[in-house]
Amino acid sequence: MSKLKEVLARVDADIDAALDRLFEVLRIKSISTDPAYAKDVKACAEWHVADLASIGFTAAAHATPGHPIVVAHDRSTPGPTALFYGHYDVQPVDPLERWDRDPFDPAIETREDGTKLIRARGAADDKGQLMTFVEACRAWKAVTGSLPIGVTILLEGEEETGGINLPPFMKAHAGELRADIGLICDTNMWNPTTPAIQTMLRGMVTEEVIIRAADRDLHSGFYGSAAANPNRILARILADLHDDSGRVTIPGFYDGVPELPESLRAQWNSLDFDASAFLGAIGLSVPAGERDRTVLEMVWSRPTAEINGMGGGYQGNGFKTVIPPWPRRRCRSAWCSTRTRRRSGRRSAPSSRRASRPTAASSSSATARAARSASPTRPRPSRRRRRRCPTSGARTRRSSAAAAPFP
Repeated sequence: MSKLKEVLARVDADIDAALDRLFEVLRIKSISTDPAYAKDVKACAEWHVADLASIGFTAAAHATPGHPIVVAHDRSTPGPTALFYGHYDVQPVDPLERWDRDPFDPAIETREDGTKLIRARGAADDKGQLMTFVEACRAWKAVTGSLPIGVTILLEGEEETGGINLPPFMKAHAGELRADIGLICDTNMWNPTTPAIQTMLRGMVTEEVIIRAADRDLHSGFYGSAAANPNRILARILADLHDDSGRVTIPGFYDGVPELPESLRAQWNSLDFDASAFLGAIGLSVPAGERDRTVLEMVWSRPTAEINGMGGGYQGNGFKTVIPPWPRRRCRSAWCSTRTRRRSGRRSAPSSRRASRPTAASSSSATARAARSASPTRPRPSRRRRRRCPTSGARTRRSSAAAAPFP
């Protein structure tokens, strides 16, 4: 039996223990965006340090101005080295009423087609993928005594909040993080049996807009029509972000966005991708993006402007006949750069955030360059500006954070 077959057999034999470890880390409420869970995020980092140390890695949780970054090394094998990236933080679970069970109480569910899945916050983003890599290292070392190449593992605790502390950390630790190849384990597969390599990641610009009008709550029966209503102003702004064809109307939004090469379009069109099934699985039927684009183009090669949250005025049950002094909305603009690539015989994975090149396993040269330079670009600190609405005189405040895609 070859070493690889022995390692795979060890993975299969250890599957129950591997699931126990995954479920243990899934139970940790590592919600990075909410300060109320800061202790949980730190506990999750410490859990990974202990787990990696248990299989022979030299591991530590490094403090940052935000949440800890875990770095672990096992470079006992001479030769090429790999830098593995994953993140242990998760997104908030609200609204809780939409969950069938506690999102931090993982369980294996059987779907109608007989396949099984793990239901829990973070199971697919990114604790599941992260632990898959760690379990591979665990099995390889158990069988052979050492890894086939030198490995450094970097686990971030702020990926879901923009990762503002990652770039300075990587620059400060460039020497110990430098590697020959970089692996980003926060991506998808085409299906349960067909792997894929992601060749593009969308970058992100985030905005929070607050419309300010009156300096207090106003009774709508007394001040209605006479007083500027920030909700109405904000609704008009948001409605104008897209035209009737789904195209973003922000001036300059598409500047520098290249057209998809015909060779790449032909590859995508040859995939067994069903747009109706893709949308139907989430209860939708009509694509909302640019009408002259396919669904794969919309999610793989075109930028998007999305409203991720908005609110203004009374949010509880019933009614409150009051004009609020301000509403706010949070939106995200994302883009990805298109490059020409050769395709292999395997097919790529559909993803709402990432474009893929199909293959069994490898890494793009661009990712390797990112690992060698140890300085991927992530969001810069926010800049806040106040403006006045030209039609109502209401004051606005905008905070922005700019980010570029990983190379």
